Amino acid sequence: MTTQPVGPSIGAPFSEAEFEARRDRVRERMRAGGFDGLLVADPANLYYLTGYNAWSFYTPQVLWLPLEGEPLLIMREMDANGAHRTATSFPASSILGYPETLIHRPDAHPGDWIAAALLERAGAEPRRVGYEGEAHFFTVRTFRALQEHLPGWQLDDSQDLVGWVRLVKSPAEIELMRAAGRIASSAMQAGLDALAPGRPQHEIAAAIQAAQARGTADAAGDYPAIVPLMMVGAAADTPHLTWSDAPLPDETGISLELTGAHRRYHAPLARTAYLGTPSDRLRHLADATVAALDAALAAVRPGVTAHEVSEEFTRVLGAAGYEKASRLGYSIGIGYPPDWGERTVSLRRGEPTVLVENMTFHVIAGMWMTGYGFETSASIRVTDSGHELFCDVPRGLIVKNGGAA
Repeated sequence: MTTQPVGPSIGAPFSEAEFEARRDRVRERMRAGGFDGLLVADPANLYYLTGYNAWSFYTPQVLWLPLEGEPLLIMREMDANGAHRTATSFPASSILGYPETLIHRPDAHPGDWIAAALLERAGAEPRRVGYEGEAHFFTVRTFRALQEHLPGWQLDDSQDLVGWVRLVKSPAEIELMRAAGRIASSAMQAGLDALAPGRPQHEIAAAIQAAQARGTADAAGDYPAIVPLMMVGAAADTPHLTWSDAPLPDETGISLELTGAHRRYHAPLARTAYLGTPSDRLRHLADATVAALDAALAAVRPGVTAHEVSEEFTRVLGAAGYEKASRLGYSIGIGYPPDWGERTVSLRRGEPTVLVENMTFHVIAGMWMTGYGFETSASIRVTDSGHELFCDVPRGLIVKNGGAA
């Protein structure tokens, strides 16, 4: 089944030439890795390579990108019918839809149909094909169906091949991330302004989500890959918690982690506030963490390794009597649920990747102690001589009884 374009397209935020250049860079990496083709399932990678953008990733969908020849975009029929509205650089003949009768059945699977379509279009000759083993929506059943019905194909994990190509952003991507950073700053300010003793946590989340969707005067908001995270009181010693309907008590700390999203590009941001008068213990932790984050950011420039950036944070934090076991940050860019990270470079001890201009990172200094904690972060671009901040909210402990500490 092929789609028939009808009506106007929504369009993607990049030129057809940029999409072609991206696919060419992926093919260069495929050739170096000995792959004859690639099966791409991560929705962020589909968007990066084709512009396709819809909430359809909960059912099997793949991009077949051969080393030579035309790619194919294969997905559920009802989604394929409109895929041309965002995947504007793809002709209708290159977008295939499998039948609706294959959805959620124990005795059949879309992967069977996808394999048959690949054999018909790409041929049955033996080849080495990469698949995305870490993609959240590339299910075991999909893999097993392809493995069974493509017996002449050697399926090997591509090790996030497309993600590594995405690591260095184009000027057009950087502009979208700047917009996402402005939205993140606005959403964080909305959350901080909403904090008050007695106010239910879900009302704080509502203020943040409204600001995320509204965006700014010059950048429309998009839905985020992760909902706003909110760690309250003693639970600030634990990352990745969401909100409840409990009212905020007085004399309590609140850590917020959220993002701005614009045309699927993300700029995450974490901050910590205190309602009342913070303890000396929390102030000391906050001051030490901010100083260590500042040292790490000062180390960012082309030519240094991710390890060296992490070590600067560790050095300053250690001098204050603290240590951090978790990584300091990770690469960011396009995001779809359930994550806004790129699954490539981490800022941590032993990471050998050398920074180059236009890499982008979320540098998150999360200190989760026992019964309390402090989080602050920076979404950044590596510039030709240092770094650019995407967000502008002050990094220190924010005290609601009279401003920033």
